Amino acid sequence: MALVGRRSRHNQPKSGGKRQAKLAARAAEREELRVDPRPFAGFAGECDMVAMREFVPSATARLTTPGTDREIVLATVLPGAIAGLVRDDELGGEALVGLQVQVHGPDPAADLAYAVDWATRAGGGETLTATYPDDDTPALADVVDAAAPLQIEVHDDFSWWIADGVQVAPEIAQAVQNANEVMMPSARVARDGIEAAWWVDAGDKAHIRWVRPEDEDALFDAVARVHAAGGLHLGEGSRFAGSFRTHGLLVPVFDLDPEMHAQEWAPALVELDARIADALAQDGPLTSEERSSRDGLRARQVTLR
Repeated sequence: MALVGRRSRHNQPKSGGKRQAKLAARAAEREELRVDPRPFAGFAGECDMVAMREFVPSATARLTTPGTDREIVLATVLPGAIAGLVRDDELGGEALVGLQVQVHGPDPAADLAYAVDWATRAGGGETLTATYPDDDTPALADVVDAAAPLQIEVHDDFSWWIADGVQVAPEIAQAVQNANEVMMPSARVARDGIEAAWWVDAGDKAHIRWVRPEDEDALFDAVARVHAAGGLHLGEGSRFAGSFRTHGLLVPVFDLDPEMHAQEWAPALVELDARIADALAQDGPLTSEERSSRDGLRARQVTLR
């Protein structure tokens, strides 16, 4: 029995050692595999929710939350990248939950569900620094109406962090000013049939990041077909820059002439959307040229999560 005990102690990973680090990494990988690769799948605003979480600087959308009279606002980021806050009752008692948070787990849908559930019960003036979802946390679809479209408001700055009529301390005003100074102008391209196409002015050039809802593999083949045919662009002044994948979705990115207004790209997006739809409808295998295009596109792809 003593020998067995000694072997058991010998096999335990040394605290802070390489083996312990490897075991922790494997445990994290197993946890990641348990998470739905498309955490916001089934929500009418899935693509815009992904965009707001990953790269949109300043935007809000009012959530439809059955079972509560409190108005809850979904925000890209809140002051300090906290998970949620409820304004004082005399300021309206509005509740806000953030998608871009400083502390997060492997499942952004669970994090958001925790924050929304907290916001329905929190008192005025309370804040939620971080979320800690567990088995008792409701599913996101239980606290947010998945079928309700997101009515997104894009902001030019972060002044919405401060409630109307409030005189804030100098350090708070400075925090808002600092956030405004590093924010790049952004806009959601508005056109019927075009979802989650987000324009950003990056200075010497502009970009459109287009979060697409289709199955990632099928969409990649379709994009490869369009690229091989020379149609993967938004017309004059544009260039396909590559793509990235995040939360199970593919996001094509285009470099643009910064002199053109965001909404001027809407007709070209409609035309490209039609080319992609035609390519998605094709059933045959990719040609050798299309396979070559796909291989080249994959080599330039980046995965955010």
